[in-house]
Amino acid sequence: MLETILVFVLGLTPPILSLWMMRRAKQRMEARLLAVRQQSLVRVPPTNQLSSDRYYLEGVGYLIGDITCQFNARSAYIRCAINPSGPCEKCHHYEPKE
Repeated sequence: MLETILVFVLGLTPPILSLWMMRRAKQRMEARLLAVRQQSLVRVPPTNQLSSDRYYLEGVGYLIGDITCQFNARSAYIRCAINPSGPCEKCHHYEPKE
């Protein structure tokens, strides 16, 4: 009888530990996701950019750089993939959108 109970306990231990570890991992993941959401809501567009280079587009938000360029990131934080810090004037990599 004691051997049967021991086999049951040993057989049920791995699934119970697995469920417990999965639950803890899910709680940590949800906490991280919540922290990232809160952090992204607090972000403010950079103020160190020139006001002529930064503009507001309805429905999109603040953008910097030349929006007519194919490589423009359409972001308030970087201008493009090739020349992220700018400036866009006289950029050798400028390509108009097609």
